[in-house]
Amino acid sequence: MPDYDLLIAGGGPVGTAAALAARDCGLTVGLVGSPRVEDAIVGSTPVASGDPRPIALSHGSRLILERLGVWGELPSPTPIERIHVSQRGGFGRAMLDAGEARLPALGYVTDYSRLAAALASTVERAGGCRLLRGTVAAVSASPVEVVARVDADRVTSEVSARLLAVADGGGLALGRVRMRDYGQSVVTTRVACEIPHRNVAYERFTPAGPLALLPMGERLALVWTTSPEHALHLCEVPEPEFLRQLQDAFGRRLGAFSNAGARSSFPLTLKVTDRIAEQRVALLGNAAQTLHPVAGQGLNLGLRDAWEFAATLRGRGKEEVGAAGQLEAYRARRRLDRGGGIGFTDALVRVFSNDVAALRLARGVGLAALGAMPPARDFLVRRMTFGTRG
Repeated sequence: MPDYDLLIAGGGPVGTAAALAARDCGLTVGLVGSPRVEDAIVGSTPVASGDPRPIALSHGSRLILERLGVWGELPSPTPIERIHVSQRGGFGRAMLDAGEARLPALGYVTDYSRLAAALASTVERAGGCRLLRGTVAAVSASPVEVVARVDADRVTSEVSARLLAVADGGGLALGRVRMRDYGQSVVTTRVACEIPHRNVAYERFTPAGPLALLPMGERLALVWTTSPEHALHLCEVPEPEFLRQLQDAFGRRLGAFSNAGARSSFPLTLKVTDRIAEQRVALLGNAAQTLHPVAGQGLNLGLRDAWEFAATLRGRGKEEVGAAGQLEAYRARRRLDRGGGIGFTDALVRVFSNDVAALRLARGVGLAALGAMPPARDFLVRRMTFGTRG
């Protein structure tokens, strides 16, 4: 008899969301998390100080978090009421509006650490899930069970389960992995602006990559994609020079920028596995697909992975968990949404991250058309908000 019906590898937002979504399925569940997230779960280290990367949650993700009992634990997420889309050095723009889309907000901005802490504390409070310190280092699957090697504090143990859900974004993969180095890095920080943002988010495409400014409290969260060399430069230059370059890239629509916070940078790649489930193992979130941050689809797609994964467990007997039928149901439920999210973000990067004159003209025409066609805007917003089920 396996130790668990379901073992989840990864204590970040997608793994903890999967644990919460599966808690009413009548299964014995184990969650193997990183020490930092588990510290937040048991209260010894506040995760909110650990990772300030801005996260834009779609309204669809809010609905998932509400159903999981997490949304009320998230401190003051800032709503996005409109999104202004433009390109530097070219004509055409579009405005996406929550009211027009019949939504209370197009999205909500928080930071990774706050989201991780809210999910972790809810897992602890909800119970029904055993929390295991460490990381899953290796997996051995058979037709009847999967055995995971768990490394924790220089101690190795083996844990068995009917089904392993990998949500740690690490090296465990199924089948062939397709990777693309975008040749870009992203710089994140917080800045103040002279003109109030009025809950408008800005996505401005530049030849080096997209530059996003997201409302976050009274300030703005910056997600600036550029070349790796320029990203390193932006992290090292004095604040006045950084703000000058940001002003040059974005313009003066929000007046002068000031008070930049700490800056961080990381490289951008596309990583996609061609199989998200096989023989007692399923992949969720970044373990299945790691996307470019343009349009903020990655984590939202991962939360939908977690929700739909749990849906394939409900109503099944324990002997069916991890069996071929349940894994095929998960693959089928995620096929269109996953393919659409991957294709959409990759196409945006390819089409907009260049300075080819013909493409700049085509982009302008496309943005102008989007701005003039309410049905097209509604279609785009619904897909960004709810995936292919929108």
